Amino acid sequence: MKNKAQFPDNLKQNAKLPIRIISPAFGQLSAESAAGYDLTHRKSYYFFLFMLEGSIRHGVDLEQFDIGSHELLFVLPHQVHQLPATKQGSDYFKIGFDERCLSLLPKQYPFLVNPLNTQKIRFTTPAAARLKSIFEILIGLLSVMNTDPELILAHLNSLLTEINSAYFSADEHPACGKLSKYIDFKVFVENNLTDHPPITGIAAELALNTNSLYHIVKRYSGLSPKEFITNRLILEARRRLYYAESTSIKELAFELGFNDPEYFSRLFKKVTGKTIAGFSQDLSGH
Repeated sequence: MKNKAQFPDNLKQNAKLPIRIISPAFGQLSAESAAGYDLTHRKSYYFFLFMLEGSIRHGVDLEQFDIGSHELLFVLPHQVHQLPATKQGSDYFKIGFDERCLSLLPKQYPFLVNPLNTQKIRFTTPAAARLKSIFEILIGLLSVMNTDPELILAHLNSLLTEINSAYFSADEHPACGKLSKYIDFKVFVENNLTDHPPITGIAAELALNTNSLYHIVKRYSGLSPKEFITNRLILEARRRLYYAESTSIKELAFELGFNDPEYFSRLFKKVTGKTIAGFSQDLSGH
């Protein structure tokens, strides 16, 4: 399902790693470079914004999020990211990198699958201080292009470990096997989305019975497995409509694995409350 996301070469701050950090005093794009990027775009890499002081509003997949002090917003590859029209917030760090960089790290970070369905993470004061220190070290390392990548990766690992811990801090059982199965479910759905995998097939793939799968998905998403897959398909349709990536409803339906465009249209209206034409008209009015 996913295409391999790439970090723009002209944004790299290291000769060998696809990574960039920005703070008020470091890494800012020139006005000319910034003008080349739309305020709303589909992300091709992982993006994190950590607010130290102040507040700012960003959009992710057409929903708005207010990010305040000691809060972090993360945007995953392929999500629609809407930047604010005016600069806000007095102190912050931004970091971006892609799958090539992530693949070099020593472990996986389950929060990147977003199993708890939140784009925003709140940090305690001690955790925020640790995060600030890691960002400052990374800025030092990325201030020259030829820094040893191993040094950068070591601190990126620390950064993502801190974020992963904070993400799951509100969950009652962060190491629960059910959460692991839910993450596996999300990954399987993402990788096979347009094939419309049957629930029985997914359960078998995860070594679960359908009843267990239902309860796990319901616990973490509030939806049944079928509803989860349907909502994910319609989200993908909304993303593609936003960027006019398909020339017709029929083409969009076929791209998403629907053999019946009329059924796809009815499903879109059921989930969003709007017809495809009405949704597209609303987009054109923005």
